Amino acid sequence: VQLQASGGGSVQPGGSLRLSCAAPGFGSDSDTYAIGWFRQAPGKEREGVSCISRSGTSTWYDDSVKGRFTITTDDAKNTVFLQMTNLTPEDTAIYYCAAPCMGGLNYLVNTWGQGTQVTISS
Repeated sequence: VQLQASGGGSVQPGGSLRLSCAAPGFGSDSDTYAIGWFRQAPGKEREGVSCISRSGTSTWYDDSVKGRFTITTDDAKNTVFLQMTNLTPEDTAIYYCAAPCMGGLNYLVNTWGQGTQVTISS
C-alpha cells in the first residue's frame, strides 16, 4: 500500500486540524491489517499516535491524545483521517501516515508516507 499524507498546518492552541492519508488499496489489502499515524517532534523519537484496523472496528490511541484525536476511514477504506482537536504546543511535530500500525510500534512499520508538518503556536 502507498501512503500520501496531507492536511497539516499551523493553528493556535485549542484549535483543530484534520489530517488525511490517501491509502489506495488499503481496504482490499489483506496483508495490511491496520494503518495509522506517527509523529516526530524536534529532538524527539518518532512515536505512535493512533491506529485503525482495516475493518474500522478497532482503534488505538496514545494516552497523550486520547479524548482529543479521532481516527476514522472513509467507506471505501482508501483514506484514513485523523481529526485533532484541543491542540497544544506539545502536539507540534511532523505527522506520518504508516502501515502496518499496531499499538503504535515503530519497528512493525514497513511503509511510511511522507510527513506533514503540524505547528501549534500562539
